[in-house]
Amino acid sequence: MNIKTLDFFDNDLIEFEVEAESWMDLLSKLSQKLIEKRYVKISFRESIIEREKDFPTGLDTMGVKIAIPHTDSTHVLKPGIFIANLKDPILFKEMGNGIRDIEAELVFLLVVDRPKDQVKILKELINIFTQEKVLKKLKNSKACEEVMEILKGALG
Repeated sequence: MNIKTLDFFDNDLIEFEVEAESWMDLLSKLSQKLIEKRYVKISFRESIIEREKDFPTGLDTMGVKIAIPHTDSTHVLKPGIFIANLKDPILFKEMGNGIRDIEAELVFLLVVDRPKDQVKILKELINIFTQEKVLKKLKNSKACEEVMEILKGALG
């Protein structure tokens, strides 16, 4: 089955002006919403926080900084990508070295139910993250429909 990254996005998983005290608080809040919407198992919350500690996901992208937290597919009930447009930046450790702090403004929380899909999705998202104009448009968006249009244009 050929998956399309665009299919993982849904208006139901886009939120604006998201507030949290820390990356841990943010992931806990987003996980709770995913649990309530029946996208993930209760175990997802602890798993994504633990994974972020071990393998940070902050990206020092041009224009708008990003974080792409994700965890094992065993905690997922149905796939999606939760976009949290943050009211104020939240510090995530940088992917790769985990040393530098990244002031993430957009969080793309991956909820992937098949491990082999994750690599393809990450590749396509990284392609978006290299486009400063697209990131700025996403950050400045105020409506789910607007976000979806931007993603359709960027993902083809």
